[in-house]
Amino acid sequence: MFQFVSRRLLLAIPVIFGILVVTFLLARLIPGDPCKSIIGEKATEEACEAFYEAKGLNEPIPVQFAVYMGDLAQGDFGDSIRFSRPVTQIMVERLPLTIELTMAALAIALIVGIPLGIISAMRHNSAVDVGTMAFANIGVSMPVFWLGLMMIWLFAFKLGLFPPSGRLTAGVVSIPYYVAWGWPVEEGTFWFTLNEFISNHYIFNSLITWDWAVLRDSVHHLVLPAVALSTIPMAIIARMTRSSLLDTMGRDYVRTARAKGARDRRVVVRHALRNALLPVVTIIGLQLGALLSGAVLTETVFGLAGAGTMLFEAITARDFPIITAFTVVIAVGYVVINLIVDVSYAYLDPRIRLE
Repeated sequence: MFQFVSRRLLLAIPVIFGILVVTFLLARLIPGDPCKSIIGEKATEEACEAFYEAKGLNEPIPVQFAVYMGDLAQGDFGDSIRFSRPVTQIMVERLPLTIELTMAALAIALIVGIPLGIISAMRHNSAVDVGTMAFANIGVSMPVFWLGLMMIWLFAFKLGLFPPSGRLTAGVVSIPYYVAWGWPVEEGTFWFTLNEFISNHYIFNSLITWDWAVLRDSVHHLVLPAVALSTIPMAIIARMTRSSLLDTMGRDYVRTARAKGARDRRVVVRHALRNALLPVVTIIGLQLGALLSGAVLTETVFGLAGAGTMLFEAITARDFPIITAFTVVIAVGYVVINLIVDVSYAYLDPRIRLE
């Protein structure tokens, strides 16, 4: 197992490096001028020359890349062109919300999608099966931005059940756990950055500090965007679970278990489901990566200040360091997710050995 994980991590290095090179080049070759985007369309040539000099953009692209790689080797993603702040600080502030939104959407997709797929497979060709698959097709067909707007209109403005935007209600403050516990953490250090990143996960932070007001409020704000983001992966997982389970239930060992008088529920849970989960796990891994990219539209519609919104603003403003850093972080997330999926195969199917 250790050799397998080590080999996969080593193979991921050229993949991540290739993504870094492509992102670095595309961010600088796409049409648009960061000077005009940030200073304004009426910026003079002298002002732009001074802007490029200050931001290091007057050097050739190979030189810029060499400088960036030198800083990245020291754990420095550079400074934002637009905000003149370290990109690491921006990621610490923005990424936790996107991670919370992605995990919540995935949890909803799994909790709803897998049972729907199982029920549909057990009631094959019945009205329940047809209705479930029709629901799944509708879920796949609805764009996230349209569904988000409809949910805001209905559940926020018409019914008043959920807030239309934002992460916390005005006046509700999440106190970092290290402050609540009285931990002395020096600002500017690695441990301060790490603790800030963890405490910016408001749901987790409120759980470990027993701040139930923040927990209720943050979950209340997260419901609508998480449900909107979960619809497409929920439908895909339901359809894949149904298809894989139907294929597994036609195998000889399942028919043998039924011939011995085992109940359908026991046959599904003990014999068919575990073997049917292999392709489902693959789809879950792919959908988790897709959720990270889908968060861009969801965060924009619901006014959430997450990584997706930040990436969209950075592309608009041609903020190259933020574009490159966030893209690399998402790529690393994809690599880790695929590694977890591969390792989980050996657990789900003992016939598979990771060598």
